[in-house]
Amino acid sequence: MEPISILLIALFLDLAFGEPPNAGHPVAWLGKLICWETRATPQKNKAAQLAYGTVMVSLTVVLIAVLAHFLLAYLKEFSSVAYVIAGAIMLKFTFSLRGLWQTVAHVHRSLVGNKLTQARFSLRSLVSRDTTELSQPQMVSATVESAAENVCDSFVAPLFYFLLFGVPGAIAYRIVNTFDAMLGYHGEYEYSGKFAARLDDTVNFIPARLSALAIVIAAWICRKDPTAAWRIMLRDHKKTESPNAGWTMSAIAGALGVQLEKMGHYKLGDDHHALSLKTMDASLQIVITVAAIWSLLSLLLEVLRLVAT
Repeated sequence: MEPISILLIALFLDLAFGEPPNAGHPVAWLGKLICWETRATPQKNKAAQLAYGTVMVSLTVVLIAVLAHFLLAYLKEFSSVAYVIAGAIMLKFTFSLRGLWQTVAHVHRSLVGNKLTQARFSLRSLVSRDTTELSQPQMVSATVESAAENVCDSFVAPLFYFLLFGVPGAIAYRIVNTFDAMLGYHGEYEYSGKFAARLDDTVNFIPARLSALAIVIAAWICRKDPTAAWRIMLRDHKKTESPNAGWTMSAIAGALGVQLEKMGHYKLGDDHHALSLKTMDASLQIVITVAAIWSLLSLLLEVLRLVAT
């Protein structure tokens, strides 16, 4: 019953309270640690940068995950209640559904009020592209793309690794994903971040495809177009630079009958419908449905595991 309790409490904490301020958020602390670690990156030798990045990511993942494992093992011997509560808190910090919903909703509210500058600023927390010159349709596209991609990175994948390896597995995933977000293929840290980027591609390989499949199912539940979601997903998923992001983004483009575009990079889907605020509403509905599907499936798998043992 303990894994089920940990998962239920973690889901409740996320939905009820969302994200704490950065000062009290372990992922923000991790970001500071990564910034500190990158100070020692070799400046000129690309091979040395790659080696340093590989060691940096590997040691950070292993040390923190192992520390979490032994801490939880100690608490389990000391008190099952303390173990469940600590495990739930740790697990909650590896995913963020309410935070994703709130960010998308904030961009939506800004666009409703025609506050384009504010919307562009809010969008910066969702996408890495330059938002300063984006038009309203382009902001809608970027928001929908990010929501589809992040339902995997911020929800499905952490719970996937929780099911496989417990709380330390979810923590390890979040560390890898954070390294990739901060260093992967970025400018001066390109070579030191290559290992993190490739590792992130690897650990997201299965979750991204499961998330895309869940989007197809959610499209049917939400009375969108699951047939087009499946067809466009298979047709367009290779158009993105990432081997994983294209699956979820193309699936939601097909479900909504819209074309999602990152200028100079890709176009996903067919433009049967114009990008509008209704597109954002529908995408958020699908994303929340995906999260509900994955939550119920995760709980069911834990129940089946309990019964089997």
